[in-house]
Amino acid sequence: MVIHNVTYKISNAIKDRWLDWMKADHIPETMDTGLFHDYRICRLLEQDDSDGPTFTVQYYTDTLENYETYIQEHASRLRQRSYAMFGDQFVAFRTVMQVV
Repeated sequence: MVIHNVTYKISNAIKDRWLDWMKADHIPETMDTGLFHDYRICRLLEQDDSDGPTFTVQYYTDTLENYETYIQEHASRLRQRSYAMFGDQFVAFRTVMQVV
C-alpha cells in the first residue's frame, strides 16, 4: 500500500473555514479521482499552535502507479484551487510512503 501524505500548517485566521472546505470539497474531489481508496485527516498534537494548527491528510492507494497518475493528472489543479481559496495563509509539504 502507498500513502500520499500532505502536511499543512494553517493560519489561525482560516483554520475553521479551511477544515470545513477540506472535508466538504477538497478531500471529496481528491477521492473522486478514483485513484485512492481511503483517507485520514489528523491534527498533530504536541505542536506549537501559536501560529495555527498543523494537520495531515493521508490518502491511501494500492499502487505507486495510482499515486503517479494522481500527481501527473490531478495534483496541480487541486493545489491551485487551494491557493485560490486561501492564498499564503497555509504552508503544505508532501511525502509519499510505502507500508512495509
